[in-house]
Amino acid sequence: MAHSSMLTASVPKWDFIKVHGKGISNRTILNRRFHVVQVQAQTTKLVATANVSDQKIVRRYANYHPPIWEYDYIQSIKSDYLGKSCNEQAMKLVGEVRTMLDKVMDPLEMLELVDSLQRLGLAYHFENETKRILESIVKVNQSNVGWKKNNLHATALEFRLLRQHGYKVAQEVFSSFMDETGDFRAGLNEDCKGLLNLYEASFFSVEGENILEKARDFATKHLKEYVKQKNKDEYLSMLVEHALDNPLHWRVLRLEARWFIDVYERQENRIPILLELAKLDFNIVQAVHQDDLRDTSKWWKDTGLGQKLSFARDRLMENFLWTVGVVFDPKLGNVRRNSTKVNALITTIDDVYDVYGTLDELELFTQAVERWEINSMDPLPEYMKICFLALFNSVNIMAYDTLKEKGFDSLHFLKKAWANLCKSYLLEAKWYYSGYTPTLQEYLDNAWISISAPLILTHAYLATNSTRKECLECFDEYSNIIYCSSMILRLADDLGTSSDEIKRGDVPKSIQCYMHETGSSEEEARKHIRKLIDATWKKMNEDRIAHPPSSHTFVQIALNLARMAQCMYQHGDGHGIEDHETKDRVLSLLIFPIR
Repeated sequence: MAHSSMLTASVPKWDFIKVHGKGISNRTILNRRFHVVQVQAQTTKLVATANVSDQKIVRRYANYHPPIWEYDYIQSIKSDYLGKSCNEQAMKLVGEVRTMLDKVMDPLEMLELVDSLQRLGLAYHFENETKRILESIVKVNQSNVGWKKNNLHATALEFRLLRQHGYKVAQEVFSSFMDETGDFRAGLNEDCKGLLNLYEASFFSVEGENILEKARDFATKHLKEYVKQKNKDEYLSMLVEHALDNPLHWRVLRLEARWFIDVYERQENRIPILLELAKLDFNIVQAVHQDDLRDTSKWWKDTGLGQKLSFARDRLMENFLWTVGVVFDPKLGNVRRNSTKVNALITTIDDVYDVYGTLDELELFTQAVERWEINSMDPLPEYMKICFLALFNSVNIMAYDTLKEKGFDSLHFLKKAWANLCKSYLLEAKWYYSGYTPTLQEYLDNAWISISAPLILTHAYLATNSTRKECLECFDEYSNIIYCSSMILRLADDLGTSSDEIKRGDVPKSIQCYMHETGSSEEEARKHIRKLIDATWKKMNEDRIAHPPSSHTFVQIALNLARMAQCMYQHGDGHGIEDHETKDRVLSLLIFPIR
């Protein structure tokens, strides 16, 4: 029987992330780029004759509805917060907040400020101040712990923030709140604020931390009882219900900021300058994101994939929402734009393999991607030619830009990543056409790649690092955290989409594989998959501490991808089905400013 230990074993060897061979010349890349432009011009002609030979083939259709966000609407989105005056006002407020942080001396007050800045989406402005505060807390603890003695709120908040920022803190800091039998003291059930912070802290646990396991169970039980009470604190109650729905550590930063700004405004002891800055900063960052969205929307229209491949999901807005959830920093616009393009290409190619292509066609397409030559598209059916050309052109241009800007040829690196994704898709297609149901372990060994997270993170690594050869050779060091992020994305996707995918005809997912292997019910299988997600988070918590501060941006992207996965699939298929929670998130994050 499969169990959670499968995820804490050694990660499979990643041959495709090792780079060998010499770089190529600027002239070669320029020639490739010129070839890209020539081929792009041929696309319309190729598509005009498409599907002549396809008419006799019986194909599957998923009946995806058209996009609800039209191109003209996206291009019309405008903001009043792009002007110089807005940025000047924001920087003025940032300076005033820095002055305020410098004056705070009380350890608990400092921690609460750091927590508020994070939840309001402002932490990226105050990274140096946050580091200074946390280091001062560590120093204070060496000589005086009286400030947090018998204070569960202070102890749990300190534990969570220190672990979040890579400091090693032992779970035994909570021992003083436990009785002689090793259980948390019964009197703590009245301390709702402390329980809430204990609950949130427990999600930073690693494997084998039994005190934190008990902490989560204890806090969860009493917090659920609290929300049933009458005459409870309205502000605290909102925080508790929000946490029980999904812990802070698993939440998408940008969505959390949008929610918390509204909640913070209701807090009696709120700090007005923080609220003012949070609202203004949210709107300024939203305006930057809107600019990125318009740019990628134009790219998507120019590819023709949405119009020509009617069987595939046309989900540019949702692909951009994923990107904002993973990389929201306004300074990383180029990362967002390229990541959105990668996501859109993945969505289309996934539907080629899962929905439309015959097995023979998929073999040809996989071979074409492995060869990565323009003439390798010759045997492809016409609908695959436009798909291959869009992929070939887009990735070559990304590699060209990397060479031009950073002086390193990343094309070999990217080609191998895309080839591995397509090979994993092909294996699943073979399973489907042969009627084979793999074991859960066999499925996961392939599915953590077919979910596309390793490819997404490969592109992100290239975009956020200096990308010298030595940096690419260091990529192996991140294999564990990439594996964990990929596994959470896969398992969350399966929980949210497997029922619909099985109905339309698809390979069994983790839930069905576990049911088939163990004879379990679907409810039992889903419970098991949730346990695997929790175990994977513990492994990722452990791995992230091992990476140096210089890798902070990439590690944060890997964590955010896992968070976004659980967000998009929490209520079903939030990627394929646009008009429920996903629509509300798009409106709140990308369309409507805060007034």
